[in-house]
Amino acid sequence: MDHYKSWSGLNKWLDECLCEELKGRITYFLTRYHKVHDSYGRAAILLDGKELVCFSWIEQYRQEQQVAAKHNEDRSKGWFELYEEMKLGWAENCTLCEWDFLSAVLEFRNLSIQDALNSEDYIVKILAILDKRVGKRTLQKIKEAEEYKKHPEWVRQFYELRLNESL
Repeated sequence: MDHYKSWSGLNKWLDECLCEELKGRITYFLTRYHKVHDSYGRAAILLDGKELVCFSWIEQYRQEQQVAAKHNEDRSKGWFELYEEMKLGWAENCTLCEWDFLSAVLEFRNLSIQDALNSEDYIVKILAILDKRVGKRTLQKIKEAEEYKKHPEWVRQFYELRLNESL
C-alpha cells in the first residue's frame, strides 16, 4: 500500500477534489480502533451527514472467513490469489472494509481523472465521479452512455447524485 502521512491530510485533499455542487455536503470518514486487535477500523462516505456507504472491519472478517473456507476446499491456491479472485464479488455486494477504501483513495491520488473513471475499482470510480475535474461534457457523455446503470446500487447512487446536481 502507498504511504501517506495522515488521514486528515488525505481527507483535506479529497475535500478539495470535490465538485462545487457537493462541497460541504459530501464528507469522508475513516477511523482506526487502535486498542482493538489488528487496529481494525471503519470508513464511510456521507451526504449531508447521512451515511451513503460504509466500509467496516466487520467486512474484513467476512472476507477472511470466505478466503479461509475457500482455502480449506482447495489448497492449490494461496491466500493472496484467492483474495484477488474473490475481490470482484465483494465489490459487487459492497463487502468491503476500511482497508479497501484507503487503498482506493491512495490509488485515486495517483491516477488521471480519465483513468480513475475507467478504473475497475468501484471506490475509485466513486471518488472520480465526485471530482471537480469531471466537467459537464464528460458528465453528459456518462449520462447518455448509461454505463453507470450496470454498476451495483451502492455505486450507482453516487453517479445519480452527481448527474442530478451538475446537469
